[in-house]
Amino acid sequence: MSTAELDKDEDLEKEEESEEEEEEEEDEDEEEEAPKKSAAPAPVKSSASSDSGFVSTIKNTWTIAKRELRAYFDSLVAYVVIGLSMLGLGGYFFFYQGGFWQVDRATMMRLFDFAPGALCLVVPLVTMGVLAEEKRSGTIELLITMPVKDSEVIMGKYIAALGMCTILLAATITYPFAMFVWPWHLGPLDWGPVWTGYLGLFLYCGAGVGIGMMFSSFTESQIISFFVTALIMLTLWGLGFLVETVPGAAGDTFSFISFQSRFLPFARGLIDSRAVVYFISIAVVTLLVSFRQLESRKWK
Repeated sequence: MSTAELDKDEDLEKEEESEEEEEEEEDEDEEEEAPKKSAAPAPVKSSASSDSGFVSTIKNTWTIAKRELRAYFDSLVAYVVIGLSMLGLGGYFFFYQGGFWQVDRATMMRLFDFAPGALCLVVPLVTMGVLAEEKRSGTIELLITMPVKDSEVIMGKYIAALGMCTILLAATITYPFAMFVWPWHLGPLDWGPVWTGYLGLFLYCGAGVGIGMMFSSFTESQIISFFVTALIMLTLWGLGFLVETVPGAAGDTFSFISFQSRFLPFARGLIDSRAVVYFISIAVVTLLVSFRQLESRKWK
């Protein structure tokens, strides 16, 4: 074999070795990059995305609440409820058994004697069509298929109904202000029991609205929803009259579940934490039942 041929063979061997070295370097580079890729963190939900989900829930709930509250004032419901309630309160406050003038002292106890019983009829009027009318007209199916959660629908409607009751309570504040602040000043009024009484009425409404929504979710008839809710609320209120006449464990049970017994401390200027927990618990439980009832329509 000649020298030229040997040189060619050596050149070929060098080229093959250089190619093998390049391939080995490429393999090493790929092996080094592979751990980096595998070490890359898996995509997880960031706190920003969870925050955006929470904000979206708040926005959807608030949008539904505003729509429902506007619907009350687009119809006659709000005006009839507020008008009749103020008329009834005025008649009871000023004319029943001699009216406020026979009390002979600056107090708003007559308001807190009247309001809880009246709310047993007002709250069912506000809540009777919250879900029942949606089911009867078929719009509940459309609402369920929209990109909103069932919990957002329930909470939005609850906030709107409770807001309607709160507007009514706010309207009744005109009585103590007109009588003891402006334009008249009939005497020094202790505002502590007034504000605690209104807190008790707000919690009372919160529990009542929850009960009304629960029964509204069970039926397509607004009339049935109204009468059942009114019956339950009147029963829970009326049990307070039996507390002193029924002895023993039965009386204690009536006192425990009675709306009247739970509300009276607020009317006297006391904030009873047990009553607060009681009213909130009823609202939470009834809302959960309403949510499950709405959710069950997807299973059928």
